[in-house]
Amino acid sequence: MSATMTLREWLAEEPFMLALSSGFFGFFAHAGLMTVLEDEGLLPTHLAGSSAGALVSGLWAGGVDAVRQEAELRVLRREDFWDPRPGLGLLRGTLFRQLLDELVGGRDFASTRAKLALSVYELRSRRTRVLDRGLLSPAIHASCAVPFLFHPVAIDGRLYVDGGVADRPGVAGLPKEGRVLYHHLVSRSPWRFAVPVPDVESTQVLTTLALPALPRVGPFRLHEGPRAFAAARARFRVALDQPWTPRLEA
Repeated sequence: MSATMTLREWLAEEPFMLALSSGFFGFFAHAGLMTVLEDEGLLPTHLAGSSAGALVSGLWAGGVDAVRQEAELRVLRREDFWDPRPGLGLLRGTLFRQLLDELVGGRDFASTRAKLALSVYELRSRRTRVLDRGLLSPAIHASCAVPFLFHPVAIDGRLYVDGGVADRPGVAGLPKEGRVLYHHLVSRSPWRFAVPVPDVESTQVLTTLALPALPRVGPFRLHEGPRAFAAARARFRVALDQPWTPRLEA
């Protein structure tokens, strides 16, 4: 590889996989990055993700392009998914599932435009599981079920919550060889101090992208979502034309 190769050139050189990390309401930033990849025709052959990353990668693989995702997110209001009910979380999750069903309908993993694997956390075994078959909507829902915010999601008799519990990078479902672009959402949580470096095999080539100082979004800060989308989109465009050397970043 040339020392002057840009990220754009690296992505265009050979097929690549895309991993999108968890990060609470960071799906606005992930969607911003996806619009740039679409604009540039730099499309992944395989996607993986957890939580916020599962939402964007799952919708995109299920046929909801990033432009439509932006349009849906821009009009998202808390009341669209806010359905409190006593249980193992504040929100029942029924309204959120309805939103997903409206977007991906009855589509399943077998019909996605690119291979897809989503990380979830199984409560009984207390370990990460990878969902890569069956219906998309419940799998996305399960990976996004933030503990104590959403009720756990039952699939085939097992209870799942947010895939970011034990696989924050969302890479558990990636093949063991190939080229990976990993978009890391920087956490501002006080108990997270460093960028978690995904565990990769020696045959994988990984490049980590962490866009700095994006507006913070949450259920009571949804108005910051469009700003986070625009900032991620603009900063990724700049990053594409910077000299780039794929590497693991701490």
